[in-house]
Amino acid sequence: MLALLNGLLFDGSGNPPVHGNVLIDGDRIVDVGSSSHPQDCETLDCTDLAIAPGFIDLHSHSDLQVLEDRMEKVKQGVTTEVVGNCGFSPFPQSGDPRTLHEFGAGILGRPDGWGWATAKEYLETAGKTCTKLHVAPLIGHGSLRIAVAGLRQGLLSSSELDRMSGLLEDALDAGCPGFSTGLMYAPGSSAAKEELELLIKVVAHKNKLYATHMRSYSTGLVDAVREQLDLARATGCRLQISHLQAAGRANWGLQKPALDEIEAARSQGIDVEFDIYPYQCGSTVLTQWLPQWALDGGTEKLLDRLVDPSIRKGLLAEVEQLRAQLWTDITISAVATEANENLVGMNIAEIAEQRRTDPAETVLNLLTEERAAVNVISFNQSEDNLHELIAHPLCSIISDGFYVKGKAHPRLYGTFPELLGTVVREKSWLALPEAIHKITAKPASRLKLRNRGLLKKDYFADLTVFDAGHIASRSTYQTPALDPLGIVKVFKDGHAVYDGAT
Repeated sequence: MLALLNGLLFDGSGNPPVHGNVLIDGDRIVDVGSSSHPQDCETLDCTDLAIAPGFIDLHSHSDLQVLEDRMEKVKQGVTTEVVGNCGFSPFPQSGDPRTLHEFGAGILGRPDGWGWATAKEYLETAGKTCTKLHVAPLIGHGSLRIAVAGLRQGLLSSSELDRMSGLLEDALDAGCPGFSTGLMYAPGSSAAKEELELLIKVVAHKNKLYATHMRSYSTGLVDAVREQLDLARATGCRLQISHLQAAGRANWGLQKPALDEIEAARSQGIDVEFDIYPYQCGSTVLTQWLPQWALDGGTEKLLDRLVDPSIRKGLLAEVEQLRAQLWTDITISAVATEANENLVGMNIAEIAEQRRTDPAETVLNLLTEERAAVNVISFNQSEDNLHELIAHPLCSIISDGFYVKGKAHPRLYGTFPELLGTVVREKSWLALPEAIHKITAKPASRLKLRNRGLLKKDYFADLTVFDAGHIASRSTYQTPALDPLGIVKVFKDGHAVYDGAT
């Protein structure tokens, strides 16, 4: 038995904190707030420290790294990580594994050597190797589609759709808490509304969560929101709009009408919420700045198109037409070859100037040189818009973090201390109880996690002890891989998995 003594208790509900003790017996909380404790139990003095439920990262891409017991999230106070987002999951794998690797490597952070035939197999592996935190994998639409139809874009046959539905149902029954789409990533970007509706009905029937990386976050933001709300109306699903934002300076004004659509749907009974990371910059793969037709059939066909003079001219025009950001807003964070490692940390405009080429030409050249394996960090949204999103009652806070061979976005290392330090303590965008609610009970409710997300008797003893006056992220875009400050102790199921004092 363990007693955490004299802490400031944030129960995760958003209510004001109270001073008191938390008593743990085995993997459960057996008492909250009492001033007494058994004399013979182990104790931890938490005077001047905050005690909260373990943080839940509702949206990340650490599908492979969690299996290695990596510590980047645990050091931030995270005890549950939701992977399989944006349509990317390392299962189901069917046929040639290279097809799934080609699709997922840029986001999952590893080019090969992974893949599970079923969700059940992935979950069994996680159960054996993940000792630091709980893993909750969504099944990704892109991976599901590839298992059935490979990298082919376009409409699928009725038999292919039936097979997808069966694989989805198997994954949800095996323990996946939901389903994700990545509708800006080929081949899932070519999915018709009928395909999505068929699959989401399966999710709704199982009362699982549907999380979506929508078709657009720039000029088409409002239409993309409407499409997802229409799907929610048609299926009755619980809808989670992933990393909602208006990307690109010219599009910042679209955030309000997008939020108006979401709020109106919510008032009509649609179960819709959204999430965002506490940074103005996002991160993805450079192929996102290409038209989706260029990606049909996979990397080899893309590379052929990039060097075909009859295709390249049209590609260049579409790249310029489609981009929401300035070229100075798009910075290289990772490349595949040593020859271009010096470009990491430079933006596209700087590289174009160095090479004396047009920026759009520079993008196509880089993708050719790196066989399309280029990651970027992009400046997306205004501070005012970010403030509005974070403070919104329908918003959960996420990391959206993923690993790269280069400089990862600082959100991988510092999201939750950044929230509680910069956003809460320094900027006062949220009160501390509300911020903790957005990373504990709120995401637990979205996932329907039983007995997690609150400091409550009989709940599992996932706990984070931190110094509210000093918690902070040290991670920067130039030097991301730095541990945060202020996380004192992290418990998973009553066992200490991180001691920030050592």
